[in-house]
Amino acid sequence: MMRTHSVAWSVLRAQKRAFSSTSRRLDNYGFIGLGQMGYQMAKNLQSKLTPSDSIRIFDINKDAARRLAEDMRTSQAGGAAVELVQSNFEAAKDSDAVITCLPEPSHVNSVFSEILSPELPRRERIYIDCSTIDPSTSREIARQVSSASQGSFVDAPMSGGVVGATAGTLTFMLGAPDALVLKIEPVLLRMGKKVLHCGVQGTGLSAKLANNYLLAINNIATAEAMNLGMRWGLDPKTLANIINMSTGRCWPCEVNNPVKGVVDTAPANRDFAGGFGISLMQKDLKLAIIAADEADAKLELGSRAQEVYEEAAHAENCKGRDFSVIYRFIGGKE
Repeated sequence: MMRTHSVAWSVLRAQKRAFSSTSRRLDNYGFIGLGQMGYQMAKNLQSKLTPSDSIRIFDINKDAARRLAEDMRTSQAGGAAVELVQSNFEAAKDSDAVITCLPEPSHVNSVFSEILSPELPRRERIYIDCSTIDPSTSREIARQVSSASQGSFVDAPMSGGVVGATAGTLTFMLGAPDALVLKIEPVLLRMGKKVLHCGVQGTGLSAKLANNYLLAINNIATAEAMNLGMRWGLDPKTLANIINMSTGRCWPCEVNNPVKGVVDTAPANRDFAGGFGISLMQKDLKLAIIAADEADAKLELGSRAQEVYEEAAHAENCKGRDFSVIYRFIGGKE
């Protein structure tokens, strides 16, 4: 009898531990920032929630917000209840989780200065910022959220572009306390395919900017190498194939090759339309250089690369196009 009672008590304690470590399910969502990425992310999130959940959407572009609300209500079977609200504050007020996807640090600052007003009811919200901004701005907003007793602010920038956002295959780089990861992961996985926990708040952005710094440099180097080899008389497909089987292999050459006809799906075949815009790469490179300076990390190539992207982003034959248009900017044969 004693042994039976002991076993039963052990099982009960194990169940209690399991229950206490399982985070309460989030039911009410706010989504702010409905640009090319945010629009598709919010749409995927809403479609994978249940009718008992709710999602409040807001963007300063009222047409985009209205179009998304209509899209959510008509094209999805089931999904969360949709509410189109008129301010950042309304999107956050009754939400358990608030997702932001905004272009610049100034936009993120502006949104949170509105949200964190004295009228905001205190609540243990989770703010998931998917914007690509500098880590120092992100940490300051996290401090403001904590000081206002309004929950937790985490950074979750993503990679995969508009194609990944539409398909729901994004990879998120999460900067958050260990204790919040199990609560945040299910939210992000409704919008993407992978969540990589990088460490404490701010580290997701650090990882994203380090990656994009390397991508920016590789993109220029690929354009120069392809142009160089072709001027020496090499066939571009032959040259790309050799690079991709050798030590020069990289994403800008293998997937996003800047020479028309080398990779069928690359923007080079569409006059560099679509893809990751050159102005976005210019922005990310600038943020990486600022963050490197704050960390006292030496960058030998950063300043020159920044000059190249800034000039190309304003050139009439390059602006508004995929960042592989650097190949055109340096005079590559098309």
